[in-house]
Amino acid sequence: MAYKSFEEYNDEVTGDVTNRYKHIIEDLGEDTQREGLLKTPERAAKAMQFLTQGYEQDPVEILKGAMFKESYNEMVIVKDIELYSLCEHHILPFFGKAHIAYIPNGQIVGLSKLPRIVDVFARRLQVQERLTKQILDCINDTLKPQGVAVVIEASHMCMMMRGVQKQNSVTTTSGFRGQFEKNETRNEFLKLIGK
Repeated sequence: MAYKSFEEYNDEVTGDVTNRYKHIIEDLGEDTQREGLLKTPERAAKAMQFLTQGYEQDPVEILKGAMFKESYNEMVIVKDIELYSLCEHHILPFFGKAHIAYIPNGQIVGLSKLPRIVDVFARRLQVQERLTKQILDCINDTLKPQGVAVVIEASHMCMMMRGVQKQNSVTTTSGFRGQFEKNETRNEFLKLIGK
């Protein structure tokens, strides 16, 4: 039995972006009729739709779909959440890990929803600073916890492959709301994620 992969794409968008990629490749001096490039424009069009699917998803609805009343009021941490995004300045990847914590205020959220929120915002053209704030604000405004913290550590291909070409640089961004604005709570979180 042959392997089958199923992915759904907007045919109109795929056709339009495929043609644009074909012209870009030709403008760069390549032959789009060469065997290795025959399907590249379409594959690139589908890849871009996949990598930017966050525009079609509602992070608030994702969180609301898994909120539960609970009296637990200690820190909840999900760390080392893998993330992959595209820098909006060069459309090159950046990738790394997100660490999220919140202190419930009468409601908890299903743990898998926090990584899903990271993916929704990461699967858009982004800058790391905005990505950090969007995750933070979404959790804070939707779950209304006593506090929320987000730290993202990422490597940016736009710094590694072009420009300054610094291979070992890592960018760290953070955001804190509520109880995490207090040094004691923030330091506990940073210690628990190993920073």
